[in-house]
Amino acid sequence: MSTLLNTTGKRALFVSVTISLLALSAQVSANAYDLSLLQSLKGSWSFSIGINDEWIAPKFDDSKWETIKVPSDWEGQGFNGYNGYAFYRKKISIPSIYKGRMLYLNMGYIDDVDEVYLNGQKIGSTGDFPPHYSTAYNAERIYYLPEKYINFDGSNLIAVKVYDSYGEGGIVSGEIGLYGEKNPIKLEVNLQTTWKFKTGDDPKRKDIEFDDSGWDEIFVPSSWEDQGYRDYDGYAWYRKSFVYQGSDAADKLVVLLGKIDDIDQLYINGTLVGSTGKFPSRSSDWPNGGPEWNASRGYYVPEGLIQKGKVNVIAVRVLDTGGNGGIYEGPVGIITQSGYIEYWRNRKNNGN
Repeated sequence: MSTLLNTTGKRALFVSVTISLLALSAQVSANAYDLSLLQSLKGSWSFSIGINDEWIAPKFDDSKWETIKVPSDWEGQGFNGYNGYAFYRKKISIPSIYKGRMLYLNMGYIDDVDEVYLNGQKIGSTGDFPPHYSTAYNAERIYYLPEKYINFDGSNLIAVKVYDSYGEGGIVSGEIGLYGEKNPIKLEVNLQTTWKFKTGDDPKRKDIEFDDSGWDEIFVPSSWEDQGYRDYDGYAWYRKSFVYQGSDAADKLVVLLGKIDDIDQLYINGTLVGSTGKFPSRSSDWPNGGPEWNASRGYYVPEGLIQKGKVNVIAVRVLDTGGNGGIYEGPVGIITQSGYIEYWRNRKNNGN
């Protein structure tokens, strides 16, 4: 897929179909979560050009750094013509009243590549840094904040590593801030984290004992196009190991897989649990787009399939037939049937 022409004219557009696809991609990303703003993070951030892994650490002293405005490109703030690496840092307080709520960091649009850290822990990345550079300047960055990384009622350090290839650079636009879900959801197992990932297709990848140690890791939910697999269309697999420590109640479990572009099959411990869309028998028979990409996935789990206190493996087979691909929108996790029903009733009652 070709990239979209931005306001500075830094990239060329080749076909009108690409315009439509990328406009759709931006719209999907912006509406991917039903969130409300809890704390705006627009304004002054500490900033330095260059690269140093020590700058990720919360204890690093950035008092002598420059201060620049976010969102805004760094070219217009004294760094005209600079291309390369830079870091942003900002300390925020997150009140304990948000404990138990799913929180997200919206970093808007970053030109071109980023990695974001909370208190020294990586929570997301989009695009690819050199030497395998791939821009993601038109992707909105919305990253889930794992509760275990948050220092409630205390200081929390956000560090953003950025690489710009040319033209404008930095955190250039967007509604930067801390967000929470409007309709709280109580997950038994939160799977919005890194998963093992590999392109191609092999039915053995569903098996619980399959060795995925050599696979890449990518964040879920986020399209694989924004995580190093730009222009990849075809089959791919996700795998995630987890230990279930939920209650022994008779309530059934549901796996939420958010939205997937385009077609998927879900396996738990090697057993097919559900699917959305129909996989073709031949690549020449790939469907030319369809409604599956915008369908929310909720799969009921057969009783006893997920074993409490033991390692369980979720494997997701995906076929992308064009445009963006993969598990691109949440929520992603395991929830009780009663919690699942309550969540969707609340969303419907709130007009979502």
